[in-house]
Amino acid sequence: MRPIRQSKKLQGVRYDVRGPILVEAQRLEAEGHRILKLNIGNTAPFGFEAPEQILADMIHHLPQSQGYADSQGIWSARTAVMHYYQSHGLRDVGVEDIFIGNGVSELISMVLQAFVDDGNEILVPAPDYPLWTGAVTLAGGIPVHYRCDEEADWNPDLADIESKITENTHAIVIINPNNPTGAVYSDSTVKALVDIARRHHLVVMADEIYEKILFEDAQHHHAATYGGNDVLCLTFSGLSKAYRVCGYRAGWVMISGPKEIATDFLEGLTLIANMRMCANVPAQHAIQTALGGYQSIEELIGPGGRFYEQSMLAHRLLNEIPGVTNVKPRGALYCFPRLDPDVYAIDDDQDFVIELLRAKKILVTHGTGFNWPDTDHFRLVTLPEASVLEEAIGRIADFLATRR
Repeated sequence: MRPIRQSKKLQGVRYDVRGPILVEAQRLEAEGHRILKLNIGNTAPFGFEAPEQILADMIHHLPQSQGYADSQGIWSARTAVMHYYQSHGLRDVGVEDIFIGNGVSELISMVLQAFVDDGNEILVPAPDYPLWTGAVTLAGGIPVHYRCDEEADWNPDLADIESKITENTHAIVIINPNNPTGAVYSDSTVKALVDIARRHHLVVMADEIYEKILFEDAQHHHAATYGGNDVLCLTFSGLSKAYRVCGYRAGWVMISGPKEIATDFLEGLTLIANMRMCANVPAQHAIQTALGGYQSIEELIGPGGRFYEQSMLAHRLLNEIPGVTNVKPRGALYCFPRLDPDVYAIDDDQDFVIELLRAKKILVTHGTGFNWPDTDHFRLVTLPEASVLEEAIGRIADFLATRR
């Protein structure tokens, strides 16, 4: 019989956050081992629950959620998103500029399918959230990675970006606050990135899903604020992280800037939105309540709050391990520590994290899984309670002691 093979479109597409390391973790679980999964920013398993108002509103609207909705999203959800951006200075945003999706992940794929032609180059940060690289590749494009500088608190290397722009470059992806590094870009950095897009006629794709998870004096600046009337900006955000509802899959993309030059692209995006009928309707009813109600995230990101305290604890404990350095996260839910190559000789970082998993039953993600070019980093999720996080990093320290 003829073998059935995967599509050639998947060649070069990777998503190592749920790749071979997770398969190995599942094998160990099947043998009866308990695995502490620090590979995915999934809030629910660590005791974070949605605000009760969100649950109540979804339940209340379930009888009205049995049919398809408008392919761009229900009116109340899109209006709430519109008002949110208007209140942040983007007063020209209208309801027609909002698309609701099954999380930011779906919307990234939809936008890239509508935007990218075969061979188009898209600038993507390194390290990145790997869906961006995979989705660009799957759409037929070429992800070109610009370097974020660890010695500059993981800020983008603007000169490196400029050096990688060609006549075939069509867009730049900005992930701010950044996953996996925890960097939060200053207003001058965001403005400089948008200015590069302006000079080279690029579309800005701003992944801002962690915009409300900020520590200490960090402030988030919407890239679209600097886009004006001459830079098309696509701003992605949603409820998953700040409202602890990862499983609800409620996200949006907002289009701002010179929409008159993007009518053909937006027609294509609308076509793709129509083809998937609509985003899940119950979760859309949570959006208005979430954006308009009490922002319980504030209780988590300040001193004494779990997001803040656990991030700072992980940062401190990682830096206490010989040969390990970690840039202090200013937002998001992760640490991205560096293993000094002079102390830890790691040829294959995926093999390294699988060895850690087998030895200590801790699941993290290797740095090259985030398209970092070197084998000297891994990403750690900071969601477990302090005592669990302390034990986990202690196990990592014990394992690293055998590798020095």
